[in-house]
Amino acid sequence: MPTVVDRGLEGVVVGSTQLSNVEGTIGRLTYRGYDIDDLAPNATFEEIVHLLLYGQLPNRHQLDALKRELGSCRALPEPLLRAMHSVPKTAWPMEVLRTVVSGLGLFSPVNAQGEHHADVHTAIELIAKFPTIVAAWDRIRRDLDPISPRSDLSQAGNFLYMRTGKVPHAIEEDSLDTYFVLLADHSFNASTFAARVAASTRADMYASVTAALATLQGDLHGGAATAAYRTLSEVKTPENAEPYVRDILDRGRRIMGMGHREYKVRDPRARHLEAMAKELAQHVGGERWYETAHAVEEASRKVLQERKPGNTIYANVDFYTAPVLADLGVPGDEFTCLFACGRIAGWAGHILEQLADNRLIRPQATYEGPPAGPYVPVEQRPANGARG
Repeated sequence: MPTVVDRGLEGVVVGSTQLSNVEGTIGRLTYRGYDIDDLAPNATFEEIVHLLLYGQLPNRHQLDALKRELGSCRALPEPLLRAMHSVPKTAWPMEVLRTVVSGLGLFSPVNAQGEHHADVHTAIELIAKFPTIVAAWDRIRRDLDPISPRSDLSQAGNFLYMRTGKVPHAIEEDSLDTYFVLLADHSFNASTFAARVAASTRADMYASVTAALATLQGDLHGGAATAAYRTLSEVKTPENAEPYVRDILDRGRRIMGMGHREYKVRDPRARHLEAMAKELAQHVGGERWYETAHAVEEASRKVLQERKPGNTIYANVDFYTAPVLADLGVPGDEFTCLFACGRIAGWAGHILEQLADNRLIRPQATYEGPPAGPYVPVEQRPANGARG
C-alpha cells in the first residue's frame, strides 16, 4: 500500500496531554477540564499558572505562595541586563526575548553532567522573567532606563508598570491579565510541539523554551497578531474595511487574523478579546482600533459569503489581540512577545509533562529523492554536475 503523507501532521495524533483540549468543531477550549468561557472572566493568570503547573486551581494559601515566588524571580541577572544595552536598538523584540531567555541558562546551576534541573520552580522563574525582559527592552530601545520589577503587582500589572513607571488602571491590568489567561495554552500548537520535541531529547527547560520562542516568531503562528495590526493600520477607518477586504481577496492574499487551522467555528478566545477591546477602547478613548477591527471582520464575512456561499470565516485569537494591545500602548512589533508572556505557562507545563513520561519524538519521512547508486569520483562526473 502507498504511504499516506499528512502534510503539516494535520489530523495526526502524536501524543496525549492533560493540560488543554481544543475542540475545533464546537469551538471549545478547556484547561484541565475548565472551560475558557469560565476562566477568562473569573480566573487570574496566576491561577492559570498554578492550574497548568500543579494540576489544580489554587486555594488562597497556594495562590499567595505562587505570587510571592513569581515576585521574587522577576529581576534579571545584572550581566544580562547590561548586555541588552549593547544590542542594536533596531533589533526585533522577539529576537531579543529569544536570546535573553537562552542566556538565562548561563546563570542557572548545573549538575556534574552540566545539566540544568528542570522542575516547577525553573518554570516559575521563566514565567516571572518573560515580562521583565520584554518591558526592559521596550525601554532600552527607546533610550530609557529599565524600571525594576515590583513583587507586589500581578504579572500583567507589573509588565505595564515596567513600561511606564506608573501603576496601571484596573481596566488596563484586567485586560492584559485576561489576555494572558486566554493565551496560556492551546494543546499541541506549533511552538508547544517544538518545546516538547526539544524536551524529548532531554534538552533542558531553557533550551526547550528557546525552541518554542523561535517557532512562535513566524507569521503563521505568534506573528499573526502583528500582521493583523499592520492590516488595521492600513485600513485606518471602518469605512475603508470593505474596499480593503475586496482588494486583498482579489489579489489572492489572506486577511491576517481571520480563520483558524483548528476551529471550524469562531475561536472561543476571540469573543472575550473582542469584548475586552471594546471596553478598553472606551476607557482610553481609542475607539478607532476596535471599530476598524470589527468592520474588517464583518466585511470579511460578507465578501466571503458573496464569493463562496455557505462558507463562513471568523476572527481568531490574533485578530482582536491587535486592538487590545494597541490600546494598552504596546508597539505592534512587541505583540508576539506578549503572546509568549502568556504562552510560557503552557510551554513550561508541556515540557514538564513530556519529561515525566518521555520518549524521543522521532517521526518518519517519505523519501522522494533519486534511487541509490554508486559514488562517482570527481574526475568522472559530467561537467553539468548531473548524476551519470
